[in-house]
Amino acid sequence: MKKFLFAVFAFVMCGNAWADVNATLVGQAEKYLNSVTGLNGEFVQTANGRQERGTFAMLRPGKVRLDYKNMPVQLIADGKDLYFFDKSLDQITTVPLTSTPAGILIRKNIDLRNADINVVETQDWKNAFALKLNLKGQEGLGHMTVVFDKSPVKLNSWSVVDATGAKTDVAFNGLVTKTNFGKDYFQIQRHKTVSTSGGDDFYD
Repeated sequence: MKKFLFAVFAFVMCGNAWADVNATLVGQAEKYLNSVTGLNGEFVQTANGRQERGTFAMLRPGKVRLDYKNMPVQLIADGKDLYFFDKSLDQITTVPLTSTPAGILIRKNIDLRNADINVVETQDWKNAFALKLNLKGQEGLGHMTVVFDKSPVKLNSWSVVDATGAKTDVAFNGLVTKTNFGKDYFQIQRHKTVSTSGGDDFYD
């Protein structure tokens, strides 16, 4: 389960020769991402023929939360690290936020042209466009593609392919602007209770 979930946030890039980059589309994506303070909505994740649904929240800079509807797990970024919380096991695994696609999308200042982000390919359709990108120095490990709607420009989905070729798609639905999240919304909530087996357990 962990491997399946963390595939959503594995951010890597395969080294190949790509098509030309459309600077106008890159500029539009950068302008949109820098204009977004907070978002809230739903997502559908598809990987290995399996589909999972849940709710998504983002607050720049640095905060993300995904709650899966049919699994007792959360993915939460608090501005520094990304936490995978398995409620059924009361187990938390941590990875640096800088190693995830969410880390790019929720930076304080998003620079898609001159910083440590490589946009290696753009695709342009009638109602949407896509950017394929990676972090400099990680070109040989996989790739991520972010899709945006055009009118108006907004986040549509992202797709991650890891070094083994495994692909994870995450599509967003009903995204709306939201910034008034609760004080501890982007913190893992664990409440200590007395276990019937005689020990102490933590549950959400």
